[in-house]
Amino acid sequence: MRALENLKILDFTTLVPGPFATMMLADMGAEVLRIESPTRPDLLRNMPPFADGQSTAHGTLNRNKRSIALDLKNPEAVAIAKRLVEDYDIVIEQFRPGVMQRLGLGYEQLHKINPKLIYCSVTGYGQTGPYRNRAGHDNNYLSISGLNGYSGRGGDRTPIMGMPVADIAGGSLHAVIGILAAVNQRHISGEGQQIDISMTDAMFSLNALFGSTYLSAGVEPTSGSMSLNGGSFYDYYQTSDNRYLSIGSLEPQFFQVLCQTLGDDELLTLANQQDSETQKALRAKLDTIIATKTLAQWREIFKDREACVEPVLTFAEACEYQDSAQREMIVDVKTPNGGSQRQVGSALKLSKSAPEYGVSGGAIGQHSSEILADLGFDKDAIATLRSSGAVA
Repeated sequence: MRALENLKILDFTTLVPGPFATMMLADMGAEVLRIESPTRPDLLRNMPPFADGQSTAHGTLNRNKRSIALDLKNPEAVAIAKRLVEDYDIVIEQFRPGVMQRLGLGYEQLHKINPKLIYCSVTGYGQTGPYRNRAGHDNNYLSISGLNGYSGRGGDRTPIMGMPVADIAGGSLHAVIGILAAVNQRHISGEGQQIDISMTDAMFSLNALFGSTYLSAGVEPTSGSMSLNGGSFYDYYQTSDNRYLSIGSLEPQFFQVLCQTLGDDELLTLANQQDSETQKALRAKLDTIIATKTLAQWREIFKDREACVEPVLTFAEACEYQDSAQREMIVDVKTPNGGSQRQVGSALKLSKSAPEYGVSGGAIGQHSSEILADLGFDKDAIATLRSSGAVA
């Protein structure tokens, strides 16, 4: 038995936040049905590169899901969506506030059809407040939450990540947590509820560590002033072959191993002084030392040392590491065309309900006829719906 195989989810989302969330849930056994527009394809479908006729990004984020294409501007399509709601546990949607209500598919409207329904909305700024209808993207949510305000070294441009942090850590993961919390609450009370996930709220909540210094003590976090953002030796250091080594030896026992390994006891003296000038001197000294060897040489030197020192790997190198770690983070997933695609696996490791990988994301409306037949539509009725444009 898989952990979530008793849950059925209608997924009205696109791009990254919602699809990543429902991918996690589907990997753990939830039955996920994507409701897609037949005329406005998910932009992720057009994101290169392509393999076996599908975008690799789309294939991964939409694995283990079925798809029906409904034109929600068509009343017949909306009626089909409402019939599906009767038999589903959860709706997740990613439209701007008010759009689903105008379509007749808002929480209050669907709650009347299925009182046990859990309805999760994922937006940039939430369902309430002056920013609710404002357009935004990942770096905007990171910026307005204050996180970017103290990220990076002092005087440098705010760093940009290689992945959409707010979309995934803010939208996807918080949506999954909210949905599972609501499922448990429904187990207790028998009632569903609405979940309002704001990616900006989620990012602001991640200020819990350093935001507390301002809210409770009046000390505002600033870039380059703290141990984790350039105010200490905790940093990345360039090697002789222009690669980088991460040094995170913050605890005294790890830093002592670092100094012993580098053969420089003077580092200990510098580390014990917390003023900014001494920390700059410590970083400069480490810069000089690390620049004397290649990344491969440093990897060999530190491979058996508990110093919290690791290489900055390319993604290809990280894949080699994951293969050798045997953590099943790289998996082979079948494609709808009968091929196979290597994908990033689930990080959730449950002893009695491991994730399973059925098939990668397929074409728009790939299962439309199958879903409609399950609802009782015969071939003629399905053909009529297709000719009207309600279904594709």
